[in-house]
Amino acid sequence: MAKVELTRHLYSFFPELEGRELHVEASTVAEVVREMERVAPGIAFYVCDERGRLRMHVNVFVDDERIVDRARLSDGVGPHSRVLIMQALSGG
Repeated sequence: MAKVELTRHLYSFFPELEGRELHVEASTVAEVVREMERVAPGIAFYVCDERGRLRMHVNVFVDDERIVDRARLSDGVGPHSRVLIMQALSGG
């Protein structure tokens, strides 16, 4: 099962995930997002827009490589992959 990690900021919106080891059965990034939605309702819309595309200020890395397909999230995920979901923070 793929291991999913979130940047610290996302735990403020999904506190039920903090301190948990997150593992999902998935073969694509889209499946990772769907499985995370089952664990933490609302996270899919936080990460993706209404068309299912990755939001502008969100990045996903699979095994330290940034995904290429931000529209369909078809990048592959292996059974032992590490998937990092991160949101850029801005402000001054």
